[in-house]
Amino acid sequence: MSANRATISAIIITKNEQDSLKDCLESLTWVDQIVVVDSGSTDGTLELAKQYTQDVYINQDWPGFGKQKQLAQSYATGDWILAIDADERVDQQLKHNIQNMLLNPPSNTVFNLNELTWVFGRFLRHSGWYYRHIRLYPRELTGYNDNLVHESVVIPTACQVAELDGDILHYSYRNIEHYLVKSAGYAKAWADQREAKGKRATLGQGVLHALGCFCKMYLLKRGFLDGKQGLLIALLSAHSTFVKYADLWARQHDIHYKK
Repeated sequence: MSANRATISAIIITKNEQDSLKDCLESLTWVDQIVVVDSGSTDGTLELAKQYTQDVYINQDWPGFGKQKQLAQSYATGDWILAIDADERVDQQLKHNIQNMLLNPPSNTVFNLNELTWVFGRFLRHSGWYYRHIRLYPRELTGYNDNLVHESVVIPTACQVAELDGDILHYSYRNIEHYLVKSAGYAKAWADQREAKGKRATLGQGVLHALGCFCKMYLLKRGFLDGKQGLLIALLSAHSTFVKYADLWARQHDIHYKK
């Protein structure tokens, strides 16, 4: 690669990711800098990360996904940021296309990248789970919003949104238990965020949104083409949708165990 090319930093936030992180880091050996911000791992995540980068930081005072990624970006020095999760990998086609882009990077531009998720034995190419979102952007142009969960990169006014071929491969769930644990965490963060804004919920809303989620994923997004995994993930997603509304509803009614 040309010595005059733009530089790039990969940012990763972690907690107890030793089983996934190695493959992620191996897919990033070509970047100029890897920044890892950990929120209190008790496994071998930190030791593993330090084998690949000196830029390993700890922030146990969890501020939410958006702000934790903002913190990771604050440690980055590259011209460009590639935001990636510990359970993701950059495939060879995407790597090649990013490297070519860095030789002559566009101005005032962010990049939508494909995310292809492996779920319970297969990659989902339907169900609404094969999609693009902003992961690659100039460090001084923008960054992540403040969302506790479902964070996203802020797109500045008049900014161009471009695309690169290739995939970020997402190995999201090891098994059903892992899915349920992660889903519960997302549901809590969603309810925290809504509660902080004074929002309320009913169980009826939970049921309607859950049914809508299933119909959208399995029918409109053709999840049935993803086989049994498509059916399973549509059902699980509907369950997760109901749970987040139920969580917010329960808080409103002060439902908890009393001795």
